[in-house]
Amino acid sequence: MGELDATVHARLASIVGDTNVLTAAAETEPYLVDWRGSFRGRARAVVRPGNTAEVAAVVRFCADVGTPVVPQGGNTGLCGGATPDATGDEIVLALGRMNRVRDIDPANATITVEAGMPLATVQEHAAAAGLYFPLSLASEGSCTIGGNLSTNAGGTAVLRFGNARDLTLGLEIVLADGRVWNGLRGLRKDNTGYDLKQLFIGAEGTLGIATAAVLKLFPVPRTQVTALVALASVNAAVALLGRLQSALSDRLTGFELVSGVALALSRKLDPALPAPMPGHAWYV
Repeated sequence: MGELDATVHARLASIVGDTNVLTAAAETEPYLVDWRGSFRGRARAVVRPGNTAEVAAVVRFCADVGTPVVPQGGNTGLCGGATPDATGDEIVLALGRMNRVRDIDPANATITVEAGMPLATVQEHAAAAGLYFPLSLASEGSCTIGGNLSTNAGGTAVLRFGNARDLTLGLEIVLADGRVWNGLRGLRKDNTGYDLKQLFIGAEGTLGIATAAVLKLFPVPRTQVTALVALASVNAAVALLGRLQSALSDRLTGFELVSGVALALSRKLDPALPAPMPGHAWYV
């Protein structure tokens, strides 16, 4: 494993503080393995910046000395995208300290947050302002907005509100050489130039590191109805989706397909789960 020499450690510590440069095995372990334990890597250090200037300074320094950087949010991904490789030469840049609300604009229905804020916390701040942030997924208590944007997360409300890119008005990005691109605009009707933010959303940190975002908020839904339907085939599910969209238009928020095999496996892992309408091949 590549060790962090004293000079490099001192330089990183001068940027983020000594307590935010982790090198001990017990401290770095949670950052080196993915949520399922399927991917495991090594790193020279885990660096935890507290603001955009610190991210930029760390990235600039790593670029100068040729050290690869792996950005990491809540580390809830299942594909190894936030896990360092096995060489031990990389630095993990963990953004969890960057978890502040920079602005809430109820009149424009927007919220500006830093990339390390958990998704559930964004939802809570929106609710406190009497508004609604619709992105929702199973890991929302620990996944972060930066990770959501880097993967263009979908969640359960895509049919009505779209993916993460559809919920984003502006971004702040640290580029690979440490320069900061400030695209934190909350303008909704913006037809100027290239929409550069869309290049970074879904790029998984390969083009730059998101440090903040302006997100769209919506009125709180007045009512919500959830139904479970058992079906014989995927074709039947597609037909049902078409009928519901014709009847409900954009009021249809989610339509999740679950196989009978997946439901049976879930009940095997957790026997307390209810089993309404057992024995069917598909459910929505």
